[in-house]
Amino acid sequence: MSDDEPVVSVLGLGAMGTALAEALLATGHRTTVWNRTAEKADPLVARGAARADTAADAIIASRLVVVCLLDYDSVSQVLAPHTDVLAGRTLVNLTNGTPGQARRMAAWAADHGADYLDGGIMAVPPMIATPAAFLLYSGPSGVFEKSRPVLDVFGESVYLGSDPGMAALHDLALLSGMYGTIMGALQAFAMVRSAGVPTTEFAPLLSRWMGSMGGWPAAAAEQIDKGDYRDGVVSNLAMQAAAYPNFRAAAEELGISFELLAPLHSLMRRRVADGHGHEDLTGVIELLKK
Repeated sequence: MSDDEPVVSVLGLGAMGTALAEALLATGHRTTVWNRTAEKADPLVARGAARADTAADAIIASRLVVVCLLDYDSVSQVLAPHTDVLAGRTLVNLTNGTPGQARRMAAWAADHGADYLDGGIMAVPPMIATPAAFLLYSGPSGVFEKSRPVLDVFGESVYLGSDPGMAALHDLALLSGMYGTIMGALQAFAMVRSAGVPTTEFAPLLSRWMGSMGGWPAAAAEQIDKGDYRDGVVSNLAMQAAAYPNFRAAAEELGISFELLAPLHSLMRRRVADGHGHEDLTGVIELLKK
């Protein structure tokens, strides 16, 4: 490969893939782009990217190939026909998926002579290449370090070890925390809206309250790792479980659904019934084991 050829290829030009390619171009990286719908590449080509007519052409163009597609099935569909050109390439898969999918993809890539890093993007497209963005990576440390000068363009690179499934695990775990927070916020907005209170008026109070909970993850994690849910209890589970039906009663009064909050109540009641009412709410995690 000559010095005149692009050094990075991006497969997939949805909103996130486009943002990744834009970040590469903005930092002077020679970049090849490919997308099933070819016209999506037009704005990037206008900014200096090289257009690949096929996925194989994009893979051939660069030693480092960044993949950002809808799901792992899409990744397989795009890459499987081109196993003859994968050898010697590094695939960085930033497609959201499960730990098992990541490990299987890593094994598949190795079978075809390619290095593989799995990744998780903890940002939305406008955040890419800003201090707010961080991306998770897992796979061989040597491959990560070699690729890092390029990967750091997208945001802070967080390396999670050689197990290729770790990035997907942490990605989904962080998103689980996000969605849980959103569920509670949506319930709160539904409650105040039912009383005619503008949600924009209520939002500052909600932000203030949620901000005050910022220390909870660290304290909860300490209890969980110790396996001791009695440590530092301020409001025990029995008391919280006794008060929790008020959320259901209020929802009924206000004419809104309780379904976002209902699952936690059943876990709380089971944990109390098992004799753990004196402990912290954190202990319900024990009921999530299978």
